Amino acid sequence: MKKYLVATIIAFLFLASAKTFANEIYVITVYHFRDSQEVRLDTYLQTAYIPALHRKGKTEIGVFKPIANDTSADKLIYIIVPYKSFDEIQIIDESLLKDKVYTQAGQDYINASYQSPPYTRMEKIILTAFPLAPQMRLPHLTSDKKDHIYELRSYESPTEKYHLNKIKMFNEGGEINIFSKINANAVFYADVIAGSHMPNLMYLTSYENMQDRDAHWKSFGDDADWKRISGMDEYKNNVSKADIILMHAASYSDY
Repeated sequence: MKKYLVATIIAFLFLASAKTFANEIYVITVYHFRDSQEVRLDTYLQTAYIPALHRKGKTEIGVFKPIANDTSADKLIYIIVPYKSFDEIQIIDESLLKDKVYTQAGQDYINASYQSPPYTRMEKIILTAFPLAPQMRLPHLTSDKKDHIYELRSYESPTEKYHLNKIKMFNEGGEINIFSKINANAVFYADVIAGSHMPNLMYLTSYENMQDRDAHWKSFGDDADWKRISGMDEYKNNVSKADIILMHAASYSDY
């Protein structure tokens, strides 16, 4: 099974380099940082990196900070960028250092000393959008932005086969339809094809505030279709670990 999965990923990457897929590709960059590094990271993202991506046509960039940052020593920032192809990822990445506006605005980050780095660690996660949610959908929230709650969930599975089963549960099984029915303002649902936690999938939902979030999840849990599909033997044991990250959008996030 493992050899088959590796071969499948290699074939997918090869094909993706040659054409644009209808299903978007998402790159999630996660910065780990200390309190003393936060202002430098925010300044770089707000004045250099995100404006550079905007100039290259990327206008749906999400930047989020977990609520848990308030009490955590290992603080995080998540940057989520949608792409049309793997080629586009490479082209944009390579073009950044040729962008004089970017290199000037981001020089504190780009030329940081090893003795004073702007973060403690960086990781990247690459995902492909689900068949029934091929494009990112920006949320329609009306409350104050500082009150918005974004919920990033990561569902790991015990094996590749169980992982594919959980993806099926979201798509053909109807889990995505339930989120749509309760108006959870889902931004994306995607399969992780490269990252430190695999096999897994991730999805992002959004809410007006924490009370709205809790009410939506109660509606989800009470939904008759959810009770039906979650009780089906076909979908038993397909999640071995679930990570739930509640976040606020940065002031300079696109949504």
